[in-house]
Amino acid sequence: MIGPLALLTALVVGVLGGDVLGPGPARLLLGAAIVALVFAGERARRELRRAALVGAVIGVALLGASVEQRALNGLVRSPLTRAVARGDSAELVVTLTDDPAGPLYRTEVLATVERIDGRAGGDRTVLVSASGDEQSALRVLETGDRLRLRGRLVPLRGFSTRFRWRHAVGRVEVEKVTAVGAPVPPQLVIANGARHAVLRGADVLPATPRALLAGFVLGDTRAIPSDLVSAFRDAGLSHLLAVSGANVAFALAIVEPFLRRLRLGARFAGGIAVLVVFGTMTRWEPSVLRASVMAGLVMGARLLGRPADSRRVLVLAMLALLVLDPFLLHSVGFLLSCGACAGIVIGSARISARLRGPAWWRDALGVTASAQIGVAPVVLMVFGTMPLVALPANLLAAPFVGPLTIWGIVASVVGGVLGPAVGLWLQLPTLAMLRGVEWIARLAARVPIAVGPAEAVALTAVGVAVVGRHRVRSYLTGRVGGHGRRLRGEGKRPRPA
Repeated sequence: MIGPLALLTALVVGVLGGDVLGPGPARLLLGAAIVALVFAGERARRELRRAALVGAVIGVALLGASVEQRALNGLVRSPLTRAVARGDSAELVVTLTDDPAGPLYRTEVLATVERIDGRAGGDRTVLVSASGDEQSALRVLETGDRLRLRGRLVPLRGFSTRFRWRHAVGRVEVEKVTAVGAPVPPQLVIANGARHAVLRGADVLPATPRALLAGFVLGDTRAIPSDLVSAFRDAGLSHLLAVSGANVAFALAIVEPFLRRLRLGARFAGGIAVLVVFGTMTRWEPSVLRASVMAGLVMGARLLGRPADSRRVLVLAMLALLVLDPFLLHSVGFLLSCGACAGIVIGSARISARLRGPAWWRDALGVTASAQIGVAPVVLMVFGTMPLVALPANLLAAPFVGPLTIWGIVASVVGGVLGPAVGLWLQLPTLAMLRGVEWIARLAARVPIAVGPAEAVALTAVGVAVVGRHRVRSYLTGRVGGHGRRLRGEGKRPRPA
């Protein structure tokens, strides 16, 4: 694991270095990265592992800097640059890359520009913003829809600047929507159809549980009341409303009985198709990207008959994603997802082994505690505090997550097909589980105990001291015990047979 971890560290350092260097084509850096990686490959063939690792680390660091510089360059140099700087009004053809959202009197959505005043738009991303009469026309659309509109292009300002890390080069203030077209790519058509089926089957639920189910299954939190969103955040349960690796695993588990009947190659292709459709349904949130790439690597390893170590798979997935989109390093969702996964992979088994009680309790506590430890640095860095109630709240909510996600999808799809009368009965278990999770979140949110960075450092120091003392004591005890046994055995003659 030293090699992959060294490469990941080098890539992160390179991306941060690219931030410092600023926008640029980075051709020299990219060429140097290729040379270093070729050198590393050549040394690896000669079995010069140390030289190969050094060359690979240098190459990956240069690669990280170059891809970050090129990504930044795409923000400041594009067919839209002049229009954004001058605040021009233009005729645009755009494709939505997300679902419209926003406050009560304004709707915002990311989109790629195909044409601007009849010229190529370079497929650059913009933040489309609408208010007034045009807001209602925009809010009912979804990912993949194509629009012809007239709007004014302006730079990103204030809170909207965060969208630059999603490659937005500016904002379009909509003046008039003139035409709307349905999605064309087949994966979008299939994914949107499946999404509609799930949401249609959930219509029999009351408003708040229906919105919660959309959050659990699809990561769509737009209809959840703001006070409930705050309760989930204060309880340390907000990750339940963001689609994660567990949801990807549940989606694969649903289709596993069908895939199991296929040959190995067809099973791999079917699994990849499920990942693509589910990822498109959930709009490729950073956590879904990470989990989908990891699942694809595991399935690829099985196809090739090779072992798939979870730590190595996580590192390789992060390497691949950061090379393809270095801006993910600035995504809180991506960092939280990777932190939670790293905590579970590294610490869950070790924590569970040191606990007492039934296996289900030790495993649940080990996974929950390790995930909380893994996300703690990101939570403290971004939000400033971390609720201590998160651990017991997650332990209480954990038994609901799997059944709720799987049954919620199945009951919604079947109920949507068979009609509201059947769907209502099928959704009764879903409603009970949703109410249970809501009750846990609201109750835990009333416990106003949180730790800041200073308290976290102190707790970490105490934990390290306790673990260190335990290790030293175990080492000394084993050493003395072994020595004593050897002393007692000296001078004794073997008994005759």
